[in-house]
Amino acid sequence: MNLNQLYSTQRPGKPSLNADIRTEYQRDFDRLVFSAPFRRLQNKTQVFPLPGSTLVHNRLTHSLEVASIGRSIGKIIGSMLVKQLASELTEEAKEFYGHHLSEVIAAGCLAHDIGNPAFGHSGEKAISHFFMNGGADKNLFSEAEWKDLTNFEGNANALRLLTHQFNGRLPGGYRLTYTTLATILKYPCESLGSEKKKVHLKKYGFFQTEKELFLKIVNEFGLVQEGENPLQYCRHPFVYLLEAADDIAYRIIDFEDAARLGIIPVDLMREKVLKLLTELNRDNISEVEETLHMIGDENEKLSYLRSRAINTLTFSAADVFMQNIKAILDGNYKSTLIDELQMRSDALKEIEKISIQKIYNHPTVVEIELAGYNVMKELLGTWIPAIIKTKAERTAPESKVMQLIPEQFGPFTEEESPYQKVMRVLDVVSGMTDLYATELYRKIKGIDIGKHK
Repeated sequence: MNLNQLYSTQRPGKPSLNADIRTEYQRDFDRLVFSAPFRRLQNKTQVFPLPGSTLVHNRLTHSLEVASIGRSIGKIIGSMLVKQLASELTEEAKEFYGHHLSEVIAAGCLAHDIGNPAFGHSGEKAISHFFMNGGADKNLFSEAEWKDLTNFEGNANALRLLTHQFNGRLPGGYRLTYTTLATILKYPCESLGSEKKKVHLKKYGFFQTEKELFLKIVNEFGLVQEGENPLQYCRHPFVYLLEAADDIAYRIIDFEDAARLGIIPVDLMREKVLKLLTELNRDNISEVEETLHMIGDENEKLSYLRSRAINTLTFSAADVFMQNIKAILDGNYKSTLIDELQMRSDALKEIEKISIQKIYNHPTVVEIELAGYNVMKELLGTWIPAIIKTKAERTAPESKVMQLIPEQFGPFTEEESPYQKVMRVLDVVSGMTDLYATELYRKIKGIDIGKHK
């Protein structure tokens, strides 16, 4: 891959826009901020149940924080590329990396979780298990389509949500630049091409409905192809920066949330962060400890520790990226920036281990995961059997159920394939917030009969 060919203002649905005070990539950021799917992230679970008496993060605040980190890491990398690889860059490329890479990474970070369904990753698993356990007849779908359904993936759903022409909308969806779209393609392969043992292929990045667009994007940047049938590609280099921003945010901020909730002791976070800063050797530890001593409020201490950890990890991740830039451009880099930092820091390993044991398996987290399974199963069981049938085959209740599908996700024609029909239902269900999905579930089950807002 060539650094001079890794950016483009091409957009699905419209080739280019007239210049104004905003850059093309700032437009992407703004479109995402003002979009309905982005707003819905405020009521989608990050880790801990919502709402709660203690202020913890949801998907929206998480995405904003990831975007902030992503902007910083993009600025750092852009400056490094211009200084260290100036002889390899065109004047246009120097302008892009010096001033616009940070905008691209920030926009991509805003969108990185936008395809996640209600109830976080448990929502993804619930959708997958519904089809794996007889939710639809496997014989109605191609092998690739069935793989999509039985391994529902929020990353692939993000590309669909951002680019699909829903009813009454313009072609190209939100019409983001190919550069921003490539940045969110964390797993550049189709579902049949996923390989658990490979970092960049352990999940997949597009549904069969977006296969044509995916090929346009990867060809626009000359991404390295690994497999043709099934389709597999190496990542766009910008993906590593988005991934690092996300990894930094959730590893440190989830830890902070757990300390605020009393799930882990405040002193434990202090211990691990100071050890992290010492091992990565970018901070004056004496000054950090002196500042901590001056802060009397416990929550403010947590905020300070979080900020120091994020700052150190951001600069350290940028160093790892530049140290591996050749392998990344050649498509030979097989790790992640944070995984490499974890090899240099025992504290980072310990934070991950504690998070898995104490945070991600905490009873409150497990409870909402189980609730998500039940809610999703009921909603899918209501719509999927009805939508697959023809109009003549549907029972009276199934015909009524079809009327609950919002107008923006229809109307569909009976000539559509079962896969296309099912994808419409998944558009509806995956777009729901935790609260809305729960409310609809209660109404369908007859728990809240007659209740209206």
